[in-house]
Amino acid sequence: MFKLDRRILTHFDFVQPILILPIIFISFFLIFEANSFLAEKQFVYICVGFLAFGFFFFLPIRKLIWIIPLLYWVNIFLLLSVDIFGVERLGARRWLEIPFTHFTIQPSELFKPSFILMLAYLIYHKPPPKNGYKLKSFLKFSFYIILPFLLIAKEPDLGTAMVLLIVGFGVLFIIGVNYKIWLSIILIIGISSPVIYTHLLKPYQKQRIQKFISQAPDYQVAQSMIAIGNGGLTGKSQDEATQTHFKFLPISTSDFIFAYMLERFGFIGGVILILLYILLILHLLSLNYKLKDDYFARVMLNCVALFIFIYSAVNISMTIGLAPVVGVPLPFFSYGGSSFTIFMIFFGILQHLITFRYFWTERKDGRVT
Repeated sequence: MFKLDRRILTHFDFVQPILILPIIFISFFLIFEANSFLAEKQFVYICVGFLAFGFFFFLPIRKLIWIIPLLYWVNIFLLLSVDIFGVERLGARRWLEIPFTHFTIQPSELFKPSFILMLAYLIYHKPPPKNGYKLKSFLKFSFYIILPFLLIAKEPDLGTAMVLLIVGFGVLFIIGVNYKIWLSIILIIGISSPVIYTHLLKPYQKQRIQKFISQAPDYQVAQSMIAIGNGGLTGKSQDEATQTHFKFLPISTSDFIFAYMLERFGFIGGVILILLYILLILHLLSLNYKLKDDYFARVMLNCVALFIFIYSAVNISMTIGLAPVVGVPLPFFSYGGSSFTIFMIFFGILQHLITFRYFWTERKDGRVT
């Protein structure tokens, strides 16, 4: 166990909560204003999220590193089980029902922590050479990235699958892969993209792309853009936020909560929220210098930074008509328990690796028994 001494406070990264807590508070205010019943549920989700953060913060992750491959394959088994035992909703089979209860779990959400932990485990045991990973190592890492991508895309949940794919290969790009491999991949994707669109995408996925590139936005995006325009520079009062107040804005507390934010707090409020995300991402990436020799922690922080960047960029772009409409939540901001809890787990693991790094450094040097 870890000794609770002053070094915990000394090494704890306080920048993260300083940037994250305002996002959570603003989100709860908006959800409460829109629907008090949803706010009560969101409060429960927030409590569960903070409990999850505390659990993983004090969990001796490096001591339990041997269990990570087992967790990865258990989650792969759950993804495989979805095809056999999964619960279908709105044409998608993504959930598993917990026996003897009416509750369901979504294995693709549960998989995310084990996914980035597995990448950290693999890179920790085989750090990149001077000129980056060669083809053999790259193919090994690719297997662990592409396998869940195929299983989740089959549900179908192409949005989540693509996020995992980009995060996986994105962290390999940051950590270091020989440039010739990336050039070959770009060339292959460029040549095969027409075949992918024609034969691999499902009809509803093609429809989303066609709506996106068409001149007229669909109803959801049109109402979102009206809400954003209604907010102006400084926003409207609750009664004057007509798009949200009269339920014209669809899914205003989850997928389109950014448009709701701009209708209430205007362009200035939107800029402040985006700035919080940018500062958080830049802060996480800056930790690469502090943890340059700790590949396990570096993979974790880069994965978390990529998750936040992709989710926030896609969600915000979607609400302003610059990306197709997909069910991607805004981290710590959209209503819902799964996404919030997963991100709190991410930051619990990350804070543990940062805060308790002195403990493992001392063990490695032989000064702690």
